[in-house]
Amino acid sequence: MDHENLKQEIIEYSKKIGIDKIGFASADVFSELKERLKRQQELSYYSGFEKGSVEDRTEPERLLPEAQSIISIAIAYPSRMENAPKSTKKERRGIFCRASWGTDYHVILRDRLEKLAGFIKEKVPDVKDKLMVDTGELSDRAVAERAGIGFSGKNTSLITPEFGSYVYLGELITNIPFVPDNPVDDSCGECTKCLDACPTGALIQGGQLNAQRCIAFLTQTKGYLPDEFRTKIGNRVYGCDTCQVVCPKNKKIDFHIHPETEPEPEIAKPILQPMLRISNREFKDTYGHISGSWRGKKPLQRNALIGLAHYKDETAVEELIQVMINDPRPVIRGTAAWSLGKIGTPEAFAAIKSAVETEQDEQVRYEMQKGLDFQTELTAK
Repeated sequence: MDHENLKQEIIEYSKKIGIDKIGFASADVFSELKERLKRQQELSYYSGFEKGSVEDRTEPERLLPEAQSIISIAIAYPSRMENAPKSTKKERRGIFCRASWGTDYHVILRDRLEKLAGFIKEKVPDVKDKLMVDTGELSDRAVAERAGIGFSGKNTSLITPEFGSYVYLGELITNIPFVPDNPVDDSCGECTKCLDACPTGALIQGGQLNAQRCIAFLTQTKGYLPDEFRTKIGNRVYGCDTCQVVCPKNKKIDFHIHPETEPEPEIAKPILQPMLRISNREFKDTYGHISGSWRGKKPLQRNALIGLAHYKDETAVEELIQVMINDPRPVIRGTAAWSLGKIGTPEAFAAIKSAVETEQDEQVRYEMQKGLDFQTELTAK
């Protein structure tokens, strides 16, 4: 078989099905990544969302014993929202990160990879392959870097020459020995804008991330958000784009190539108060098709509560009182109480004092006391 000719046919086909970049890499062990992941584990910098062991994540043959090469693909997504709705005093809005605009990228990438795999199957009927997108064991970024799609920036994002870091990544492991493409040179240079701008200091140094401090990770957790981060997430409902937005490689980068990646303004920038009373069915109908919904509504509602506190939205006090009193979930009740204290109206403090008398959950009572402590701070001023 002429593998080089097949490679060119695959590249041409990829353009027809909406793949913006494609690269080919060897299926050798990712030795450098393996050592880095072990170090991340030792430092407890993992998010906990990672799939598989360090070996699974760095040894392609564990995933496909016949592995000879890996095909990496990238699809560009927009960085700017046209006709973005404005947050007003009466309707405070949150924001989903850009990677959660439009249809869930897992769906988009899987569609492209399945078509690519089908095309190869027609050419090589006995081909062995395995595709994965984000939730697979392999590091999409490490594969893309090896395949020449882009380089790994100091913000730990894959940065492409054409589309900056605003790309979705996926890969297809195959038993076909394609000639690997050449990696792209790292061109971050001395720039540290992403490290300097990170709201929580999650970027320890260029290329090293403490996921436990990363806002993108924190917005996806289901428990109480640690106090030190509550004033950091602002109005973010899901994810964080700060380290991408400040990156010089992303300056003036904004591609609107694929309709399914376009944001729906009212979903990408939702009004916060209605999110607090949305039912499970309404949540699924409204947000179920975007990637930011994968953890369910609870983390997003908790973040919405913190967002309202960030705005000190006095119009939300009545809503928050009802949540604090009636919501069956302790984390939501407790966060509502904290938010009421942060907003700090007399009505808010009175409601917390009343509710704490009947609250049975110890942690919720602790959050209520935090809310009341804000009154002490205000009095001291």
